[in-house]
Amino acid sequence: MIMGFIRKYKNIFIHLVILLGILFFAVFAPDTILHGYNAEQSRTVVLLLIAIYLWTISKIPTGAAGILLLLLIILFNLTDTAEQAMAGFLKSALYFILILSILSDVLIKTEADKLISAKLLKLKNISPKRIVMFLPLLMSLLPIFMPSAFARLKTILPFVESLNDAFDFPDKSVFKKYAMYVMGFVNQNSTMIVYTGGGYPILAAQLLSDYDILNIGWLGWFIIVAPPMWCALLVNSIFAWYYLKFSYPSESDADFDRSKQQVKHDYHEYEPSKSFWFVIVTFILMIAVWVFTNPENVPVLLPPMILVVLYAMPGIGLIKNEDIRSFPWENFLMIGAALSVGIVMDENGTARRIAEQLMTIVPEDANMFVGIVFITCIIFLFRMIFIVPTSAVIVIFPVMVSYADIAGIPAVVVAFIVIMIIGGTNILPIHSPTLFFAFKEDVFTKKDHYVMAAFSSFTFIIVAILAASTYWMLWV
Repeated sequence: MIMGFIRKYKNIFIHLVILLGILFFAVFAPDTILHGYNAEQSRTVVLLLIAIYLWTISKIPTGAAGILLLLLIILFNLTDTAEQAMAGFLKSALYFILILSILSDVLIKTEADKLISAKLLKLKNISPKRIVMFLPLLMSLLPIFMPSAFARLKTILPFVESLNDAFDFPDKSVFKKYAMYVMGFVNQNSTMIVYTGGGYPILAAQLLSDYDILNIGWLGWFIIVAPPMWCALLVNSIFAWYYLKFSYPSESDADFDRSKQQVKHDYHEYEPSKSFWFVIVTFILMIAVWVFTNPENVPVLLPPMILVVLYAMPGIGLIKNEDIRSFPWENFLMIGAALSVGIVMDENGTARRIAEQLMTIVPEDANMFVGIVFITCIIFLFRMIFIVPTSAVIVIFPVMVSYADIAGIPAVVVAFIVIMIIGGTNILPIHSPTLFFAFKEDVFTKKDHYVMAAFSSFTFIIVAILAASTYWMLWV
């Protein structure tokens, strides 16, 4: 009877313990763990703990959780006005996500996903396994042409869903789970392969120049970053594939290995329409603008904004009010609120205070290799408190570069450890909007996500330590 009672109320008990723990921390931490933090910074740390709870195991609906975070920012008096608490909703990245989601639906509406899938299925010896092997390679090369991880996610996702349907796999098949892993984790990490691959590497390259560490061009960045990055992505992709296969053994190897897989839908009935060619041509033009223009002169958000307006024009009618209403606005609320939390932490100095406190862990008399290991682990811990990598690198970069001078470790080595760890480690779905939306597709479980995320982050830590101790020393 007692055991039955415990099982029935186990989840409630766990949530209650966590919330009481946060309350206990809020009462006693300012005089102990948070000694040296001002009152506003102490309240911000409590807000961060609540936010992590809401992002991970809370049962509160996503949209309501986002509104709760905004409410707490105001109640904790962390901004001067309520409008400042909404600062995350002024970030262009948030509207980039919205607009690319709408454009992705246009691809589906014109049946572009089915038509292109049909072409893939006609290739000689094509099979699910060959597509699985090709996907990570594709995602490792796409940043050269598409400087947005979220754009890559929304462009490739419709084709993956069509192929999954064509091969007559279940809705949550191993094939689709692995594809979502690639579009979430590999896609986000591969952003760093070229410094034009997204906002984060562009900012990181600029910091290298601003702190007089290394003036680096496109090819130089590629040579330094790509080899260790590819090593990490290869190991992680292999692990994810075998983890999913062993976790969901119902799909046999024969289903993936047959070169002439019988498909449920061959899509031969789909013929290119005028709308299809119009959408494909305009999408190619949008990508061309991203590739051949400077983001400082032509904002990355501008081309997709033009397409949304163009597709909604009378006579074209590819976007209607119903398409905009169908967007998952609860995710919009959560990401906007998360960005607001990050802005508060940055502006009131909480993030920098935590960074300085973490640096006291490093032994003063450590040799270079031990110092590299400690720095790498500390950067990883620090990364966990940030929502987006750009915010993390702005705060942690100067702190770590200063430590490099004290510890006698070459600044260029420390700089690339910072860049790789912050850009490569993502545990919580909210650590990256791309990862968050991939997670919200509800293809793999929380367990799947955290197992693969933990292994991926561990791999990046090991690769960063090895690269810092050997390969990156060549640029000292």
